[in-house]
Amino acid sequence: MSNMPFGFSNSDDDPDRDKNAAGGNPFGGGDTPFGFGAGGEGFDPAQLGQMLTQFGQMLSGMGSSMGQGGTSGPVNYDIAKKLARQQIGSVTPITEGNVKAIADAAHLAEMWLDAATTLPAGASRTLAWTPNDWLDNTIDTWKRLCDPVAEKVAGMWVQGLPAEAQQMAGPMLGMLGQMGGLAFGSQLGQALGQLSTEVLSSTDIGLPLGPEGTAALLPAAVQAFSEGLEQPHQEVLVFLAAREAAHQRLYSHVPWLRQRVLATVEEYARGITMDFSAMEEFAKDLDPSALTDPSKLEALMQQGTFEPQNTPEQKAALERLETLLALVEGWVETVVTAALGERLPGVAAMSETLRRRRATGGPAEQTFATLVGLELRPRKVREAAGLWQKLTAEAGMDVRDGVWSHPDLMPDSSDLDAPDGFVARVLGGGEAGNFDDPIAQLEAVEAKERAAEAAMDKTREDDEEK
Repeated sequence: MSNMPFGFSNSDDDPDRDKNAAGGNPFGGGDTPFGFGAGGEGFDPAQLGQMLTQFGQMLSGMGSSMGQGGTSGPVNYDIAKKLARQQIGSVTPITEGNVKAIADAAHLAEMWLDAATTLPAGASRTLAWTPNDWLDNTIDTWKRLCDPVAEKVAGMWVQGLPAEAQQMAGPMLGMLGQMGGLAFGSQLGQALGQLSTEVLSSTDIGLPLGPEGTAALLPAAVQAFSEGLEQPHQEVLVFLAAREAAHQRLYSHVPWLRQRVLATVEEYARGITMDFSAMEEFAKDLDPSALTDPSKLEALMQQGTFEPQNTPEQKAALERLETLLALVEGWVETVVTAALGERLPGVAAMSETLRRRRATGGPAEQTFATLVGLELRPRKVREAAGLWQKLTAEAGMDVRDGVWSHPDLMPDSSDLDAPDGFVARVLGGGEAGNFDDPIAQLEAVEAKERAAEAAMDKTREDDEEK
């Protein structure tokens, strides 16, 4: 699985490279995009004409809406949706039986969950979706996840060009920006097309992708999932409905959670940086007028210049996002097991199947890793579930769910490795104070942060004196 953020791929390990038509790129024209020449060949007007012809054919064949002003920005979502629908192909229609079975399963799951969590039901309706329904109802969230990363990536390499080179290449850079939006849209469309046929519910990857208050299961994917288990289909359906309902309760009744998850992705995007040293070396002996030659631009883009650098800020943002998603998944697993464990004997086996599904890097994890460079590691989910289970056993359901009342009360990645300390703090046996008084707990956390900052300032002062 690649950790490269959205829009990047390693030419040596791209699994889709051989699938694309016309020599390995999604738009035809040999091994370089849009007929760009390779190497340092001189500018050939005929080559530019061929490139523009291919560009026009691609636009008319893949998304005339762009030419009509339907899409502008770092990702062409018209292309993404069209390619996704092509990949989805024909779908199994939703029957009345599907609708009733999912409604019954959701009703039963909600009733059982009431005894396992203090958070009330979060979904006002539970629907049966086809893959096309999933695409239509989640695309707005994908836009929010993808745009910050793609926009930052699309603009950074242009910023690295010398001013004179930018001026000379201006018209070509604008066209390449459109091509970049199409390329991003193509990559996203293929990923979402695969994902839409394999996700089990609207929250299957742990993110709140669908509309608020709407729970959904995908009957075709649920049926395929059931066929690989030695469990009755109805029990599998109730289990998955309970997981969906638990996610909905959490995202509906923890006001800061949805915003925090999505904002952390945006924070990651803001931290993207690139090493422009290769570009600077390349530009030293380059005649800026050569940048009107597509082959020269292609050569520049192949210098390894545009691979993003893993900055400390990005690593910190990804760790926070990974930890938060693991805490969500761990809480859902804990609550669903408590609600269904004694009623459905196969809950443990089904939970383990989902863990293995995640561990093998299924489409959900691959898509998210491609978009933001994040893999939701199963180890973290297992540890998060262990923390919530321990807290439930020692402090009770009310205290466990109360942790979600404020983000500063949440466990961090170090707590997943050492849950005893976190539980002790919650119970009042640690330095965080008595959890029965949330204000006192919050003040204690803030005092701890101030002390840590003071210690860091003292260390800096000592270093400066030396």
